[in-house]
Amino acid sequence: QVQLVESGGGLVQAGGSLRLSCAASGLTFSHYTMGWFRQAPGKERYFVARISWSGIRSVYADSVKGRFTISRDNAKNTVYLQMNSLKPEDTAVYFCAAGIRENTEADYWGQGTQVTVSS
Repeated sequence: QVQLVESGGGLVQAGGSLRLSCAASGLTFSHYTMGWFRQAPGKERYFVARISWSGIRSVYADSVKGRFTISRDNAKNTVYLQMNSLKPEDTAVYFCAAGIRENTEADYWGQGTQVTVSS
């Protein structure tokens, strides 16, 4: 049974930072492209960032380029999202995903963690 468990969300002021973690189990983690999506209230879920199985390649949504950094530790089966210079528009539920395709679909999803950025 595949499980993706996110942590690290919370409430932060604009300009602040948060680091999300996603611990994976039940899959061969190093074989999967991992990433993050987010969903704001009343909106669809959107791609944020992904990282290749090796950790060499990463891709970001334009809205987070230069502020967010995705990384992974295959020895710990964990993917991270370092979020700096947070803005109120970053407020959303952030979902970890494994096996991302076309930046819209994934084989597996986490349950999500809330990030709220106050102005």
